[in-house]
Amino acid sequence: MAPLATPAPRTGLLVIQPLKRRRCAECHAGPLQMLVVEDGAPRCLDCADLGHLVFLPRGDTALTRRSREESALSAVVVRFNRRGSRYERQGVLVEEAGLARAEQRCLADAEARRRRRARDARRRAREDVRFAEAFAAEIRRLFPGCPADRARDIAAHASARGSGRVGRSAAGRALTEGAVTWAVAASVRHLDTPYDQLLMDGVPRHEARRRIAAAVETTLRAWRLGVSEVG
Repeated sequence: MAPLATPAPRTGLLVIQPLKRRRCAECHAGPLQMLVVEDGAPRCLDCADLGHLVFLPRGDTALTRRSREESALSAVVVRFNRRGSRYERQGVLVEEAGLARAEQRCLADAEARRRRRARDARRRAREDVRFAEAFAAEIRRLFPGCPADRARDIAAHASARGSGRVGRSAAGRALTEGAVTWAVAASVRHLDTPYDQLLMDGVPRHEARRRIAAAVETTLRAWRLGVSEVG
């Protein structure tokens, strides 16, 4: 058998998944899926007193760690990689009862994480509502002529979490006048002018904005003066 590229772990045992067909040197069972090398000869897990252990493949670090913690007896399972000329960890052998206890611990953690995520989601939702209300209030302060329902709609749109819109920017979070004005102007541009239709007709964006700039400014000026209807 190829020599180990790394020494056996200081604690626990080492079990090998052989690449070639091997038989137990003691009971002659085989071919062996897993074996232990004793005095240079392969032994099956039963002859090595490890037959009562169950195999846990690698992949779940937390489950592996906890399974070994919960098992009085465990072993690391490795297989030789010819290309890399080294043994690589494939998983562990642990006591079935220890694995069951470890799974329960992981399930408890998963449930705790689920509850924490739910709490965090509720907290973020409350924060979002408060921020949208503050954004709407600032719109009404700067533009008293903007209808209240329109201000709420603008605030909700601009401050939607994960949207990347102005309300989620640093300036928006700080409720700066520039950010609030930008959000209101964007709403007016799309809802109160033919801007969207110009874009659909193939008018370049900068040209479309130039054409409706006066209309947007007229509405903003009226709302600043407290006039809700623009004649």
